[in-house]
Amino acid sequence: MEDLIHELLHALLHTLQECLIVLPFLFIAYLAIELLEHYAEEKTTKIVQNAGRFGPAVGALVGVVPQCGFSAIASNLYAGGILSLGTLLAVFMSTSDEMLPILISHQVAPGLILKILGYKVLAAMISGFVIDLLWRRSPRRTEKSIHEMCESEGCHCEDGVLKSALRHTVHIFLFLLLVTFVIQVVVELIGQDTLSGLILNRPVVGQLIAGLIGMIPNCAGSVVITELFLQGGMSAGAMLSGLMVSAGVGVLVLFRMNHRVKENLWILGILYACSVAFGCVAELLPIFS
Repeated sequence: MEDLIHELLHALLHTLQECLIVLPFLFIAYLAIELLEHYAEEKTTKIVQNAGRFGPAVGALVGVVPQCGFSAIASNLYAGGILSLGTLLAVFMSTSDEMLPILISHQVAPGLILKILGYKVLAAMISGFVIDLLWRRSPRRTEKSIHEMCESEGCHCEDGVLKSALRHTVHIFLFLLLVTFVIQVVVELIGQDTLSGLILNRPVVGQLIAGLIGMIPNCAGSVVITELFLQGGMSAGAMLSGLMVSAGVGVLVLFRMNHRVKENLWILGILYACSVAFGCVAELLPIFS
């Protein structure tokens, strides 16, 4: 009983730490969205439409910064019709959450770190550009607007930009606290040794399983995957599959803010497929052997 209480307290503390780190990013995203909704929606839409083809490149480079707050911002901007799907996926695939700090703390060779980051950025860019090209021609594609997202959240824009942004931030923060805590408890109970046994020395299957672990929508996924790689519990290809799927809380924010559930599931499926595919390719490359 004491062990269970200890694990629950540890999960709660970790949840609070993770969500508090994301909090300022959420507020900045909602404040920017409210400002755009109030003052510059038309101009912003035109700018994005004109420069959107370069979005995946920018998204991949921004996403590589070790902080899942950027994936949360990207989800909000996609739900508001500001980012393209390819740009969103590029941010998701490039985002590594806790990977970089863990690799540095373990004194991993700088050359290997640069290879991992470079491969993730390249894979994110390629996937983003291809998805944007295909998505524009897809009958599933739907137009979005900031105003639509605002209305669906019942943000009462007449209260002013700051108050509306704070209301959005509190709503999603509480949602993240609840879901992240549940996920953290599950990871604590399963343990890394069990996960390692599922992945070790299993070509393709290892990538598929690592991708599923990476879909855990908080930093737990990236932590588990990176630690397993460092301990020899998974190959570089499997690690890359899991880390490219691992978009932190961005996936939670996407499902919370974009109310087209089927579209969200398609996005998650595309993210998983692209990440696993590039993970399998990485397994064949001599640079990671």
